[in-house]
Amino acid sequence: MNNTFWAGKSVFLTGHTGFKGAWLALWLQRLGARVYGYALAPQDVPNLFSVVNVAQGLANNTIGDIRDAAALSAAMAVAKPEIVLHLAAQALVRKSYANPAETYSTNVMGTVNLFDAVRRVGSVRAVVNVTTDKCYENREWIWPYRENEPMGGYDPYSSSKGCVELVTAAYRQSFFQSEGVALASARAGNVIGGGDWAADRIIPDLLRAADAGFTLRVRSPNAVRPWQHVLEPLSGYLQLAEQLYLHGQQFAEAWNFGPQEVDAKSVRWIVERMQALLPGVTWEQESAEQPHEATYLRLDSSKASARLQWQPRWHLDTALEKIAQWHAGWRRGTDMRVISLAEIAAYEASATID
Repeated sequence: MNNTFWAGKSVFLTGHTGFKGAWLALWLQRLGARVYGYALAPQDVPNLFSVVNVAQGLANNTIGDIRDAAALSAAMAVAKPEIVLHLAAQALVRKSYANPAETYSTNVMGTVNLFDAVRRVGSVRAVVNVTTDKCYENREWIWPYRENEPMGGYDPYSSSKGCVELVTAAYRQSFFQSEGVALASARAGNVIGGGDWAADRIIPDLLRAADAGFTLRVRSPNAVRPWQHVLEPLSGYLQLAEQLYLHGQQFAEAWNFGPQEVDAKSVRWIVERMQALLPGVTWEQESAEQPHEATYLRLDSSKASARLQWQPRWHLDTALEKIAQWHAGWRRGTDMRVISLAEIAAYEASATID
């Protein structure tokens, strides 16, 4: 990453009130960018956006729904951004079973609305559309998925993100290439980090169990996921956006940002490591029947390594230690904006993993 690149850049960031979006907004503020946020109000109490006071450093903080095309276009017209980072989404598998129509309308049509707003404003040079590792047609094989694998999705969330990848490719080919906008998609793994209080995620559920002293019920202890600290994929998004801005269409394609293969671990492994960091946590396997979720999922990030020189910096053990430290600081009432900015600085200063 070239940190000086971002100084003074106008950036339109959707989903800035969510977990990943709040971390990214804070990082962009640290880099000197003018950040225009557009998202729903924070969904969780507590939430990272409020705890680290992300609004303090924003050029504009618009609370809105990406399904509202007129409001989205108006907010972008105010920002006149050079770079767009699209993170807003309905991002939970289990919620997609309960509300499939909301999931598709938010993820697919919300993205269409964003792309149309980009076309109208005329100032944008680079767009990074963040999707997910779950966009691939999951064949439950042990090999990591590459960017040229087929799109798919068993559950509505995964399917919606596969659809978004197709929408992204269509807009790139039909409009953005000829209009001078470099559009890429970014697919990350199971992102973890301090400040995530979402429901139905293993790390937040573990921390809630530790705080309240109850036994955690784990749905799929043998499921394998590409776990990574939140700053890992965010660094990839920033590097990708920079290359799109500087070099245009040669980077306008799909990119994986996953951990090293050694850090693709089972849910059981995560729980047992966190037990060592959070003494007193107990767990048991959920006995009730659960909706389908993939068992094996890994990402191949060799393209990002070769062409973006992007590499993971923190192994999974380090990520879990950082989470436990962040949560302990929040429990003590520490200034979490200061703590979070220090964590970003520590990440920037760390070497890539060999």
